[in-house]
Amino acid sequence: MIDIEHRAGFLDRIHLFNGLKEGELEGIAAKLEERAYAKDDVIFERGAKPDGFYMIFKGKVKVARPREKGEEFLAWLTAGDYFGEEALFENRNRSATIRAMEDSALFFLSRQDFDSLLAKYPKLEPNFQVAIKSRKLARATLFKWLGANEVIYFIARRHKIRLYQVLIAPLFSLAVPIILFAWAFMAQAVTPTAVGVVLLIGIVLWAAWVWVDWSNDYYIVTNQRVVWVERVIGIYDSRQEAPLSTILSVGVETDVIGRALDYGHISVRTFVGNIRFEYVDHPNQAADLIRELWERSKSKGVFAQKEAMKNALRSKLGLPLHKLPEEPLPPVVPDDTTLQKKGLLRIVLGNLFKLRTEEGGTVIYHKHWIVLLQQMLRPLVFFLILLGLLISRFWNLWGDSGNAVFEKLDSGGFRPDTIIVTILFFMLIFLGWMVWEYIDWNNDIFKVTPEEIIDLDRTPLGTEERRAAQIENILSTEYKRIGPLGYVFNYGTVYIVVGGTKLSFQDVLDPAGVQADINRRRMARIAKKNEDSANVERERMATWLAAYHQNIKEFTPGSTKLEEDDIQRLTRAGIQLPEDELQEDIEDMLDEGMDDQSMDGAEG
Repeated sequence: MIDIEHRAGFLDRIHLFNGLKEGELEGIAAKLEERAYAKDDVIFERGAKPDGFYMIFKGKVKVARPREKGEEFLAWLTAGDYFGEEALFENRNRSATIRAMEDSALFFLSRQDFDSLLAKYPKLEPNFQVAIKSRKLARATLFKWLGANEVIYFIARRHKIRLYQVLIAPLFSLAVPIILFAWAFMAQAVTPTAVGVVLLIGIVLWAAWVWVDWSNDYYIVTNQRVVWVERVIGIYDSRQEAPLSTILSVGVETDVIGRALDYGHISVRTFVGNIRFEYVDHPNQAADLIRELWERSKSKGVFAQKEAMKNALRSKLGLPLHKLPEEPLPPVVPDDTTLQKKGLLRIVLGNLFKLRTEEGGTVIYHKHWIVLLQQMLRPLVFFLILLGLLISRFWNLWGDSGNAVFEKLDSGGFRPDTIIVTILFFMLIFLGWMVWEYIDWNNDIFKVTPEEIIDLDRTPLGTEERRAAQIENILSTEYKRIGPLGYVFNYGTVYIVVGGTKLSFQDVLDPAGVQADINRRRMARIAKKNEDSANVERERMATWLAAYHQNIKEFTPGSTKLEEDDIQRLTRAGIQLPEDELQEDIEDMLDEGMDDQSMDGAEG
């Protein structure tokens, strides 16, 4: 049985209950029902009547929708998450099946108590609305760059007030075709009507483009990172992101109109600057949700360190080890298993120019072949002009019986046509120029290894410039696709912030995939370095703590050390005093030590 104090503390960490005082939280905690579920137990099925609201105190559940063949996976939910509120708010049946994936402890609030809660504390409703809107939008939107274990907790578009603001210009522009239609009606003229129809179609397309542009921008927070996705159809495509661990603060900015309509700007400050969420609905509640995820990521890190330290100490003292929870995998781009769905031209050109190759753990990128064509454009134009002149010269010689490609000399030899030789000479020069441009294009490469990122720029027969950075020192990444060509052919630039400098992988194919490659290796590298460092530190601390415990009796005033025969008698009597005391000492020392470390980290 979990006491009221621990229940209230659990509620206080969930953004849904922000704004409530300690006594109010305890009142809610008293109404919670504890429910235990074993692995593979179904908590409720799709189509069931909504009986109440669930919060996960301990464990993990899977959210899925049954299909004719198998099921559609939606999300993993872990301790601190909640579910079941949508059906209660919308008074409908359950839309998904929830199944426990491990032994889990849940808090349950009945439908009657849930309705009473919202009636008593109406200020909580926006907290729930933010979560419900995020989950609906996340289900309706597909993001291929999400990792296998990555869960979207918050997603939003700009507030509709922003859409209305940008629609003002098309709206006022309607006055022009209206005037033309009135003129045509009074003058019985056809031309104003035709012009008005063309303008009206253009304005409607303009308004539709504005709406699509508004709907394409997303602000996203997952269990691993903060993301801002911005798209302008056919012109611009960008994704800026930062890991949750790099967040420094979360702030809210509002004006008079924003406070009246409940929208504002959220500023997520990271090590390298701000990721700004503009015109967000319910900004204070959304900011609370982001802070909760940020705090949860920090607490998970401390918990993982503590559990690893305990296992190291248990190993030193010969005690059984505890199984540690699996950490979420970093975001990755799945292998391309749909190659047959791509256009033939893209497959051929991608293989011909080798825009991306992978050797072992190193990925090598070249600039897009569009860039090569741009570099080769001038010599290619001259080469084609000369080729046309060459063909024309051959045609003229073919129709002129008095001339030939090879003129026979009186001495018995042959002399080629001077004009053809001259054209071939210049064609060879321009061909060499194109070869030079190809070598220059091929020499500009970008590498991502398990340890570092490299920007290598080498001119043919010239200098070489190499810029590199350790991959674990990357603070943030961003990609941009600019212009119709970048959008149509899916190429752009990836910007990598390292300390006070910025590296850029310019004009690479699929910049979103390149960004994901970098982030995947960065997170893997950081995890490996942290694990190596932690192993050394744990080994040192475990050795010290084991020695301390084994000799604690000698250092305690007035204590007497148990003899071997005393320990055997206690063991035969069923009293596991030494191991129980040892376990308690381990827990107390590690809890105190890790709490001190977390406080030091927070102050730092």
